[in-house]
Amino acid sequence: MCRVTPKPTVEDMNTAAPAPVRTPAPSVHERAFITWTAIFPLVVLAQLALAPFIDAWPPILRTLAMTLVVVPTAVYLVVPRLMAAYLLVIRPRR
Repeated sequence: MCRVTPKPTVEDMNTAAPAPVRTPAPSVHERAFITWTAIFPLVVLAQLALAPFIDAWPPILRTLAMTLVVVPTAVYLVVPRLMAAYLLVIRPRR
């Protein structure tokens, strides 16, 4: 079966779709605070969780192990959720 679609009329061509309302991005200071809010608790938790396993390691390896856990967790899980929550809760008040 072949579908027949109606031809657009002049009125259809002259009516533009409404422009989407864009929420402005958070300022650099707001993003820094959101990122810190994500990173600080993750670093504390990583220190507590990894300390029994990596206490004897040299400081550079301890830092490497901790950042291998904290950075991807923050970037892919925590910061996007905090940013979305910020945009839902804080921004509509402005």
